[in-house]
Amino acid sequence: MKKNIAIIMGGYSSEVNISLESGAVVYQHISKEKYNTYKVHILKNKWIVVDDNGKEYAINKHDFSIIINNKTIHFDLVFNAIHGHPGEDGTILAYFDLLGIKHTSAPFYQMALTFNKRDCLSVVKQYGVKTATSYYLDKGETIDVGKIIKKVGLPCFVKPNKAGSSFGISKVKHQNEVIPAIEKAFTEDSQILIEEFLDGTEITIGVLNYHNTIKVLPMTEIVSENDFFDYEAKYLGKSQEITPARISNELHKKLEKIATKVYKILNMSGFSRSEYIIVNEEPYFLEMNTVPGLTAASIIPQQAAEEGIGLQELFDNAIEMALKN
Repeated sequence: MKKNIAIIMGGYSSEVNISLESGAVVYQHISKEKYNTYKVHILKNKWIVVDDNGKEYAINKHDFSIIINNKTIHFDLVFNAIHGHPGEDGTILAYFDLLGIKHTSAPFYQMALTFNKRDCLSVVKQYGVKTATSYYLDKGETIDVGKIIKKVGLPCFVKPNKAGSSFGISKVKHQNEVIPAIEKAFTEDSQILIEEFLDGTEITIGVLNYHNTIKVLPMTEIVSENDFFDYEAKYLGKSQEITPARISNELHKKLEKIATKVYKILNMSGFSRSEYIIVNEEPYFLEMNTVPGLTAASIIPQQAAEEGIGLQELFDNAIEMALKN
C-alpha cells in the first residue's frame, strides 16, 4: 500500500511565498507511483490541503488528518518545506513527534538550535570551527554604537538572530548606519547578531543523509552583484552561483571535512546547506539552513544535479531515509 505523504509549505514568517514555491516543486517531483502526495498549506489563518483543482480541505489539528470524499486520511510522513517559523525552527516538528508522525527534517531540538544563529555559532566554536567575531543585542537593551564598532569593526553585518532568506540583514559601512540597521533587524526578530565583515570567497555547501551516509554535494561559489548575498541576489538573479566552486583540491578537501564535522556536531539529518567565507584559505562558518530552497533554481537542487542526482531522486531519498529512521 502506498504511503501518504504530506508536503508542508507556507509558514508564518516573511519566507511564506518562497516556501510555497519550494513545496510546489517537491509535490511536482515526488514519485506518484510510490506515494500518495498532498500539498499542505500551513498558514496563520488556516491549515489546509489543496488539491490539483484548488479545492481546500481543512486539516484536523488534533491528529493532523483530513477528510476527503467522506474518507479520513492519515499521513505516514511529513515532507518539511517550510522555511522559517514554524518549520525550520522545529516548532511544528515537535507537534509531529507528539503525534508519532515521521518527518524529513532533523529532530526538533536540532532544528531549533541551528535556526538560532547565536546558539548554533556557540556550539560549533567549542569544536574548533572558526567563526566571525560577533556582538549580541536584544530588543530593549542599551545600544552602544562605539562599543559595537570597537568589537566587530566596520564594515559589519547586522542580522536578525532567527530569520532566513536574508530578510532584515544589512551591511553597515559607516557609523551612522548602525542604528537604522539594528532597527531593521528588530522588525524580524527580538534578538540580533552583529558580525565582523570577512573579506573572502563565499562558499555554500549542501550536506544530506543520502542512502544512509552523510554526503557532501558539489560546492557552490557565490558571486553577488550586490554588497552581499541578499534577497535580490538570492531570488532576483543578482548573483552568480558557480557550481562546482572554483577552489583548489586542497581547500575542497578541507571544506568537505569541516562540513561533515559540522553536520555531525549538530546531530543533523535530512537536508542542510551551510555558508562559509574563505579568508587566507581558512573557512569561517556563518550559518546553517536546514530547510533550504528546493526549487529547480535553488542551490541544493543545483548541487545535486551536478552530482547527477535529479529532483525526484533527491526528494524520494529524503522520504525513504525518514521512513527508515
